[in-house]
Amino acid sequence: MAFTFFFRDLPVLEYAVEHTLKLALGRLRIKVWDAGCALGQEPYTLAILFAERMGDMGFNTLYLDATDYDSENNFGDIVTAAEYKTEELQRIPPEIFRKYFEEVAGKSGYHKVIDRIRNRVFFKYNDLLQLQPVGSDYSLIVCKNVLLHFSYEQRIEVLRMYHRSLAPGGFFATENTQKIPTEISHLFEPMTPDAQLFRKVG
Repeated sequence: MAFTFFFRDLPVLEYAVEHTLKLALGRLRIKVWDAGCALGQEPYTLAILFAERMGDMGFNTLYLDATDYDSENNFGDIVTAAEYKTEELQRIPPEIFRKYFEEVAGKSGYHKVIDRIRNRVFFKYNDLLQLQPVGSDYSLIVCKNVLLHFSYEQRIEVLRMYHRSLAPGGFFATENTQKIPTEISHLFEPMTPDAQLFRKVG
């Protein structure tokens, strides 16, 4: 389970959301998979970015699967509660914080993500190395920093799984140090010069 924080690597997430909305325009469901969601900061950031760009009716078509592997299997309770120490939320723009977070009753020093956002995020236990996707036909898959912990051969197999799990023309977002292995470079088209966002080919 990786460490992260709200609104980390914001430019690439915003870019990914904007492209995903163009791809999914008119679809009954917009499916997103955040693989390696840690304690929920990244998937909730993604959900907020979608909410900012969609009306209430459109936002209800978003289904965001958030997964991680935790040997103690307790991350689900933490991320589902969506409660965070207020001091950990200081990176969030003030207007976004006021709009999407509320104080936790009876728990001083904590804020939680509002239900409108929380209800579009679905947490599932998943070990990526088992190569068993949690769904299919995703418009966007986000996997940042997790792949750095895998061997070269493991990265190839996980990326093949992501390719199979994406909808035609779907997007894959990763961290700026991640390179697509040469063996499968034909499966992903870079969308940005620094290659943080890729489009599925084929």
